Amino acid sequence: MNNSRPKVRLSRALGIPLTPKSVKYFEARPYPPGEHGRSRKTESDYKVRLREKQRLRAQYNIREVQLRNAFAKAAKHEGKTGEALLVDLERRLDALVLRAGFARTIYQARQFVVHRHVLVNGQRVDRPSYRLRPGDVITIAERSRPMAPFQVAATGAHAENVPPYLEVRHDAFAAQFVRLPERKEIPVICDEQLVVEHYSR
Repeated sequence: MNNSRPKVRLSRALGIPLTPKSVKYFEARPYPPGEHGRSRKTESDYKVRLREKQRLRAQYNIREVQLRNAFAKAAKHEGKTGEALLVDLERRLDALVLRAGFARTIYQARQFVVHRHVLVNGQRVDRPSYRLRPGDVITIAERSRPMAPFQVAATGAHAENVPPYLEVRHDAFAAQFVRLPERKEIPVICDEQLVVEHYSR
């Protein structure tokens, strides 16, 4: 899957809105793109599992090798592999920047981290894949706070669905990762068991 595909088209192909902009397009045309989008035949089990894996990748904006490595780690975990996989991915710095409402999309969250606007426990971190531990604190760098996107975020404009495993003070540009999430709390559209089956085949 090519992450550079136009986001609206990718959203329709995967059956999930990946950006706020794609939501209205998706509501108007809730079927895959292309002339045969409305009349797709019954899909094979392989294709169903593959698409579910692609959906998960797209929602975290990660490469295939990153997801495969995360799955290998989750497979060694006691309990349900699929849940362990999602909890691990949710600990990514770019994902938590998004969940906290400091960014509008996962793509913007990644950009903020790479461009060194984000600190963890007072230290600048520029790796979107950095995993946070409970108790870690995310802040926006002082020099970055006057920038328009962060001024918008400070109003809570992107924060209508902050999950309960984060405590956020938008006016202070700070968020604490208070505990590991439970599966039901993670705002990702995915049947993770199909992803497990894809990699286990």
